[in-house]
Amino acid sequence: MDTGRQSLWQEEPAARPRMAEPVRTAAVRAVIIVALTLIQAMVAFLSTLAGSWLAFPAVLSTVASTVVATWGVLDVWVTRQVWVQRNGVRSQPSSTARELRRERRRARRQQRRESREASSGVDRAAA
Repeated sequence: MDTGRQSLWQEEPAARPRMAEPVRTAAVRAVIIVALTLIQAMVAFLSTLAGSWLAFPAVLSTVASTVVATWGVLDVWVTRQVWVQRNGVRSQPSSTARELRRERRRARRQQRRESREASSGVDRAAA
């Protein structure tokens, strides 16, 4: 049943590719840990204002959770770096540059070969 209207849902190409699976997993874990830490910090703050007995244990656990949250965020960064190192970044300019370097290396090898052949030919003629 086509009414001639434009649909509400339109697929648009992504601005950049999705994160790698291990990086995305680490990022989700870090976001959950940071969210729980923020909730815990708010509980510690409010219980401190209220003068509750829960204030001291809540502050101590918030400090520990902050360390864990920092570790989680660093885990995302390290996981991303490791993934990029192992799998590399596929981009056209670097591939083009690599091909140009290969061509220059081939040309240098060819020049060396020719100069060696020329110098060895002179030695044979002199002998």
